[in-house]
Amino acid sequence: MDFDMRAFAADLCRHRSTAGEEAAAAAFVAERLADLGFETYAWDADPAVLADHPSFPDDLDAAAVEGRRSVAGVLELGDATDATDAGDGDDSVPTLVLNGHLDVVPAEPAEWSSDPFEPVWGDGAARDAPPGRDGETLTARGAADMKSGLAACVGAAVDVREGVADGSVDLPPSGLRLVVEAVAGEEDGGYGAATAALASPFPFERDAAIVAEPTELRPVVACEGSLMARLEIDGRSAHAATRWRGEDVLPGFEAVREAFADLEAERAESVSHPLYESFPVPWPVVCGRVEAGSWASTVPATLDAEFRIGVAPGETVAEVEAAFRERLDRVATDDPWLREHPPRFERFSVQFEPAEIAVDEPVVEAVRAGLAATGHPDVEPRGATYGADSRHFVAAGIPAVLFGPGTIDEAHYPDETIAWEEVVAARDAVAAAAERFATDYAA
Repeated sequence: MDFDMRAFAADLCRHRSTAGEEAAAAAFVAERLADLGFETYAWDADPAVLADHPSFPDDLDAAAVEGRRSVAGVLELGDATDATDAGDGDDSVPTLVLNGHLDVVPAEPAEWSSDPFEPVWGDGAARDAPPGRDGETLTARGAADMKSGLAACVGAAVDVREGVADGSVDLPPSGLRLVVEAVAGEEDGGYGAATAALASPFPFERDAAIVAEPTELRPVVACEGSLMARLEIDGRSAHAATRWRGEDVLPGFEAVREAFADLEAERAESVSHPLYESFPVPWPVVCGRVEAGSWASTVPATLDAEFRIGVAPGETVAEVEAAFRERLDRVATDDPWLREHPPRFERFSVQFEPAEIAVDEPVVEAVRAGLAATGHPDVEPRGATYGADSRHFVAAGIPAVLFGPGTIDEAHYPDETIAWEEVVAARDAVAAAAERFATDYAA
């Protein structure tokens, strides 16, 4: 069966696969993979497994992971697999995972020029296209992050299979196993990828992975981690007309926020990494939510704020948490009220550990070779200030590189758009990378 990548990407973007609502999109992908001749697998996020994972809360239950289904399709290619089914567990066949996530962040329709979940094809220059490059674009929630990248993975796997069939792709005797994964819950921690890393749904080992995040067709070998922490400050309420009788929480919060900003600047100088030298703020600290007080005419006596704090490759979330907790303690010690009423600073939600692989890992070299084979200039691998599911592969001993079409600048953005020619280019480059990976594995 021919693979219509345009139709696949558009149909997938029509699914409102926000957190906890991935099941319908997973069923769609599984059906399409089966129609294309893949052997399919499916798994659900497992709270018992994830409770032992350092990224996830210990109190996960079945309700927290309901509907978080992931799926995969497997192709066994080459002479060594002619008499082999994907389920036989043969680990002599090199196995490359092509991974994409199904979930998307919510969209605010009022901020969009069209329905976020009704794909729109355009013919102008995409926001992520280099100057002077015009062509077809796709606009929808998930177009860039990262349903088009997942479509490119499916297309690449189909192309390698067709190349083997018609003789244009010459695999070594060891053959090649391609696994296309469509996983749930990447945006809020990687529920699907983490479950598969800790309790593999496959009867074979995985040797490497390409995660098709929007990287502008450049390999990314290092991802930043993040600490998610909630700050709580107590004050004392009073009538606004006699505010001197109360203790306003806002000055204390501003002191903490300023101290955290100072520590962010200090860390930018003291924590160095060669792949992050070009970023103006390599390890960002953002207070993304603040709630204080209860009434306009009452001195605010409670404050609840949530921070996202960057963690550099080579650090741990625990180490960074300790540094910010120590800085918070300094602020409290210097303030008479906070000294007697210490602020609380605790983790919440999912934590992202950083991840990194060597620039000369075979899967990275395969991606670079795939780019060269399809007419793209060689580009140096780089780092990213965001987290991704690659960290779950790396933690499981599976080297993973990010590589895909589009730009992170479009992710989570109104009128999210991708230049379609980049999706086509990613499909070609990933197919060429898979062929190179099989060759290098056999060498």
